[in-house]
Amino acid sequence: MARPPGRRRLYGAARDQHLVQLCAPKAGFHVLVPFGLPEAPRQERRRVYRRLREGAGGGGAPPQRRWSHLRAYPQRRNASHGGGALLQRRRLGRILHGSRRARERRAGNHKLGGFTSLAASQGLSQGGSVKILIVSDAWYPQVNGVVRTLTTIREELEKLGHAVEIIGPDRFRTVPLPSYPEIRLALGAGRKLARMIEAANPGAIHIATEGPLGFAARSYCLKNGIPFTTAYHTRFPEYVRDRAPVPLALSYAVVRRFHAPAAAVMVATQSIEDALKARGFRNIRRWSRGVDTELFRPRSKAFLDDPRPITLYVGRVAVEKNLEAFLRLDLPGTKYVVGDGPQLEEYRRRYPGVKFAGARHGEELAQYYAAADVFVFPSRTDTFGLVLLEALASGVPVAAFPVPGPLDVLDGAAVGCLDEDLGKAVNSALAIPPERCREHALAWSWRASAEQFINNLKPLSCSDRLVQS
Repeated sequence: MARPPGRRRLYGAARDQHLVQLCAPKAGFHVLVPFGLPEAPRQERRRVYRRLREGAGGGGAPPQRRWSHLRAYPQRRNASHGGGALLQRRRLGRILHGSRRARERRAGNHKLGGFTSLAASQGLSQGGSVKILIVSDAWYPQVNGVVRTLTTIREELEKLGHAVEIIGPDRFRTVPLPSYPEIRLALGAGRKLARMIEAANPGAIHIATEGPLGFAARSYCLKNGIPFTTAYHTRFPEYVRDRAPVPLALSYAVVRRFHAPAAAVMVATQSIEDALKARGFRNIRRWSRGVDTELFRPRSKAFLDDPRPITLYVGRVAVEKNLEAFLRLDLPGTKYVVGDGPQLEEYRRRYPGVKFAGARHGEELAQYYAAADVFVFPSRTDTFGLVLLEALASGVPVAAFPVPGPLDVLDGAAVGCLDEDLGKAVNSALAIPPERCREHALAWSWRASAEQFINNLKPLSCSDRLVQS
């Protein structure tokens, strides 16, 4: 395949190493066509053909030895290197050449695997340290349980001597999620994410979410034969159902396909594990949660001086949280909502008797928790409910529906009331002593959660290789 007339310039070092295209064999021999040669007289072309044939072994014998390292175009599972419709690539001397641009990628000498041999051979938790790469579509400036979980688990892993890097949407061009502008979705992350993964040189890769970054990281790992783990943080199919008329079976099929190649799918509770197994998920491993019992602790209730009892909700102000089940209740005292979300302004207009405090963090958030008399958790779709542990650690009993999340956190302990009548659950929870709630929360440790996470990871072996720019 020759360049059009007038294109005199050879691509690469054509005088030293000819770029060729391997065509289909005819009459028992292979025809080699020069690629990238300038326009030349017919006799000159014949001499070039003759030299190519002689270099390939002469005669009509197939050039099996001389050209055995060539790969047909397009190369399977290598589309990320594509540069245009006319791109021709050949692996010549372990170099990928491309037309119309001066670019080459040397293959084969780089591998992922930034971990010690002890961690690789005996398991990450039994010795050595590992560099862990976490890819998540939920990251700052978002405020939710997934972000808090990843932030805290990174701190605990670093205390254990591991290095952790988190790749989130903040490193990419993003667009707002329709109907949920607080959540930004990364655009065109594939190639840039691949470069980030290669530059990080991790010893283990964990994909936290099923968003654009999660799918891009999954695709990269599968294409390069790299093991990875995933986590089921959110009941995504139920969230989609609440916002669009999409059948649960279809959403679960997509999510199941996403997690199927993972070495481990981490879940927080037994209830979620049972539910996923019933829908055909495999390789499920437990990854529980913890709570910062130093930050979230019993304090003076004078922080809020409104009429009591004070009932509190902390979390996203969004449809999927079923918040109106709490807002509609006819309860004595004062209702507080702490958090931000797409329905915040709408609910402020519709429920003027409720106090909406907006998003709060750190010490201020801990004071809101401790000043409440009952924590109300109206969600039916959370996989865990980290806010439940934060309320209990603050000495505040819980009122919720008897669904996965509250069922697993309370685990039969008399530290809250679960009832399909949420108003009844609130009134019953008022009688629970704060000391009992605090004692129950002390059993949940972020250190134990970090150790579970490490045990679930799949370390990259020395044979896991990739092409590095």
